[in-house]
Amino acid sequence: MAALSGGGAPWRRGWLPVLQLVRRGSKAVTRHWKAMHFQRQKLMAVTEYLAPRPALPPRCLTPRRETREEEDGYGRLLRRQLEEVFREHRLIAVCQYNSMPDEDVVLMRQYLRKHNIEVKFVLNEIVRPVLSQSKYKNLLPLFVARNILLVSRETKVKEMLRVLKGVPQVNLLGACIDDTILSKQGVENFAKLPTLEVSQGQTVGALTLLPSQTSSLLQSGSAHLTALLDQHIHQLQAGETGSPEQPPPAQS
Repeated sequence: MAALSGGGAPWRRGWLPVLQLVRRGSKAVTRHWKAMHFQRQKLMAVTEYLAPRPALPPRCLTPRRETREEEDGYGRLLRRQLEEVFREHRLIAVCQYNSMPDEDVVLMRQYLRKHNIEVKFVLNEIVRPVLSQSKYKNLLPLFVARNILLVSRETKVKEMLRVLKGVPQVNLLGACIDDTILSKQGVENFAKLPTLEVSQGQTVGALTLLPSQTSSLLQSGSAHLTALLDQHIHQLQAGETGSPEQPPPAQS
């Protein structure tokens, strides 16, 4: 005991008390971690924010480029066909197409086909690039809504207007006839014109009338002079013979 309490022990001589700072008025920490209630866990799980997923997985986006290339090729085909339509047909009428039953569409096509008029359903995305680079670019304002084309290799405007009169769902907006762009009123005025054969007959009659009148005018002077000379000769012969004067024969 004396040895433990003696001042000569080495561990006693090297020991110093630990310095501790005590804050007055501090409280002991009594709040410890506690598991979340089961109902609260479900509420937090339901209300957790989930980032939206992409519409298509990244692995599915690669074939989409090939599909776009195919669509571009199909669009080029449609544009080429449209260019052929404008190049090969004399009558190209632009009409606004409203929804109508399929039976009425079939009947309209049959009536128009009797007059060699075809119906072409076109898309504005295809028509606009073609017309903007051609001489028919003045037709661009007509392609606003859903449109159809009535095309024919002949200018059968009267027959087309007669058929469209019975189809109120199709409204005529304008036309291109023999590389001439006409409005709706212009198309109606064109339909009132006579046929080409009648116009040619009237032109030939007018051209033959003028030369005949000119020829008659040129011959009238010489015929009148000839009649005067015949009358003068008759008068001279009557004076030499002393016979009474007789009227000259009538000139035919």
